[in-house]
Amino acid sequence: MTQRQRGKSARHELGLRALKPALRAVVKAGRLTVIGAHATRLVIDSGAPGPSVAIKLHSAALPFKLLSRPSLALGEAYMDGSLTVEDGSIRDLLAIVTSGLDGLDELPIERLRAPLARIATRLTGNRRRKAARNVARHYDLSNEFYALFLDEDWQYSCAYFCEGCSSLEDAQAAKRSHIGQKLMVGEGMSVLDIGCGWGGLAIELAKQGAAEVLGISLSQEQLTLARQRAEEAGFAEEARFDFCDYRDLQGEFDRIVSVGMFEHVGPASYGSFFRAIEEHLAPDGVAVVHSIGRMAPPGGKDPWVDKYIFPGGYIPSLSETLSVVERMGLWVTDIEILRLHYAETLAHWYERFQSRREKALELFDERFCRMWEYYLAACEMMFRNGNLMVFQLQLAHKRDAVPLTREYLYAPRDQSVVPRDAGGNHLRCSCSARSRLLGTSNSEGVPPMRYDGSSTS
Repeated sequence: MTQRQRGKSARHELGLRALKPALRAVVKAGRLTVIGAHATRLVIDSGAPGPSVAIKLHSAALPFKLLSRPSLALGEAYMDGSLTVEDGSIRDLLAIVTSGLDGLDELPIERLRAPLARIATRLTGNRRRKAARNVARHYDLSNEFYALFLDEDWQYSCAYFCEGCSSLEDAQAAKRSHIGQKLMVGEGMSVLDIGCGWGGLAIELAKQGAAEVLGISLSQEQLTLARQRAEEAGFAEEARFDFCDYRDLQGEFDRIVSVGMFEHVGPASYGSFFRAIEEHLAPDGVAVVHSIGRMAPPGGKDPWVDKYIFPGGYIPSLSETLSVVERMGLWVTDIEILRLHYAETLAHWYERFQSRREKALELFDERFCRMWEYYLAACEMMFRNGNLMVFQLQLAHKRDAVPLTREYLYAPRDQSVVPRDAGGNHLRCSCSARSRLLGTSNSEGVPPMRYDGSSTS
């Protein structure tokens, strides 16, 4: 070995030694082997059940980057190939390194950075032009790409894995049904869908009897497909879709719903968001806001997700959300917390993406595909091991706008709001989950997915 090679080997060994205390703090499940470029090895065995993973670091500087910016450095290293998974999968690796996230928060550099990140987040807002740019960065990638892993109704938000859900399609249908129950949409009502995505929920509500559903989005790709789907379903007149910022709305609506959009608003704009709901909701109206949240006090952003996936995005805590709702004078008529439902959803998306990865490579490059599989796996593990969850807020002007108990959410709905086709004929929902949700018979289902620590690569 030359002197230069010995010097490189020493730097790799020094980097692994520096990384060892941090890894011991966060690896609380499974076994992790870290291999340096010159065959130096570091083994962290938690002694607890979990996957066994081996990774290789191809840069002597990478351990120090991982110490200084853990989330950003890990994601970028996997994307760029300076970190490779030699045994196991990226999903296994992320299951291990998220098993002790509290330990990461206690590291000195993280304790210094966290307060600064919270301050920076408080000052950040998404103005109209910036909001449109941020949405385009993520949602206008390609409809063909999202079709690779979403369900047949193009639902890009947390599904609802009630008993009897045998597929992602079942769980997403159950989610639409559950939100529909909370909205209590009746014949002739007007509905606003803020952040309508590809139009699935808006079209569903039109089928349930709404006379007018307005879906708004800042994604041209989504709007194009939403309009096409409404036309094909025969509900183009009842379900309209416009390019519109929620701050530019006009009119009054009997029902307002927003699913998976609140995460893009930002704390500095929470007042504007809930003020829009307060101003445009009819006096007897009901609104439902479905959002990813954190089971923790307000915090900062994840730097990797902010840079590569959702620029301008922020995960709200329930406490900071409710404080703004209270200032708007709205009644919170129901709160529901969905804990592991999004982990199950992401597991399905990850498996579908991996099964169609070659098609993704035809649309984008290898770096993009590695970025996307990292994103899906990391988010799943944050719902399994971190502080993420989903909350659904039901809001109203009046305390008696909804029934006094939750029985209406699980009882069969009135025939007047059973979905109908374009000819006005009532439809029976094909989702086996819906019949379980409503307390009626159902075919035998397959239990939701669970992460057992085995490799999926």
